[in-house]
Amino acid sequence: MAAWALTLPAAIAYLLMLLLPTLATAALAFTDYELGLDGFRWIGLGNFAEMLEDRGFLQSLRNTLVYVGLVTPGSIIGALLLALAIEAGTRGRTLFRAVFFLPVVSLSVAMAAAWQYLLHPTIGPLNAALRVIGIEGPAWLSSSDTVLLSLAAIGIWENLGFNLVLFLAGLTAIPRELYAAAAVDGVPSAWERFRLVTWPLLGPTTLFVLTITMIRSVRVFDTVVVLTQGGPNKASQVLLYTLYEEGFTYFRIGYSAAITLVFLGIVLASMWLQTKVLDKRVHYA
Repeated sequence: MAAWALTLPAAIAYLLMLLLPTLATAALAFTDYELGLDGFRWIGLGNFAEMLEDRGFLQSLRNTLVYVGLVTPGSIIGALLLALAIEAGTRGRTLFRAVFFLPVVSLSVAMAAAWQYLLHPTIGPLNAALRVIGIEGPAWLSSSDTVLLSLAAIGIWENLGFNLVLFLAGLTAIPRELYAAAAVDGVPSAWERFRLVTWPLLGPTTLFVLTITMIRSVRVFDTVVVLTQGGPNKASQVLLYTLYEEGFTYFRIGYSAAITLVFLGIVLASMWLQTKVLDKRVHYA
């Protein structure tokens, strides 16, 4: 009884704040419910059929996949290179960890406002620096050709510090004796030590970083709301912003719930694929 009593608060919170809302969302996804109306009717797979013909949804899905495809490898590779450089150094490790981890603990909206100034086409420091060397910078957040790339660069910057700390923890856990043994066995170059010792032993850390980064990338929302509102011409429209717009701008709760299920399906499918395909490659026990 004591165990059940101690578990009860967490169980109630899980039931009320996660499980019931999820079930309600799943049920509403098969209705035409609109916020403010008295009733609704069941339409089965009607919302999902509409998605296949909705150019706005398809555009947001495509933009989300491109964003994830840019941010995930960029932030992982960048964090790994920085972690190796910091771990190889003898001074300033704590300082560099704090500097690169700063975006993680900073308020996303405030950082987005700072990026809005940095990427401003006329008064922004980035374009000002480009003009010094004779290059006319583009309107980073106002052009359909560059807006998604700009958001992806911001996403890489946001995820870099978090991934860096994880990789530093993984590097610290590798026994130093293995590098000495590799040197004795005739592995002189740093690249060969990384390929034969560091990279295989970083496998579990890399799998975790990959999973977390993909989930954080799919959930991009704050920077889109503050910087672009999905524009121009839906060039930066992503799934979560489409979900928000359909539910809280057009009040189409049923259609928004259906998009939520698609979003959850993408997240769960990516997690399942990573664990099934990569787990055996990184755990050797």
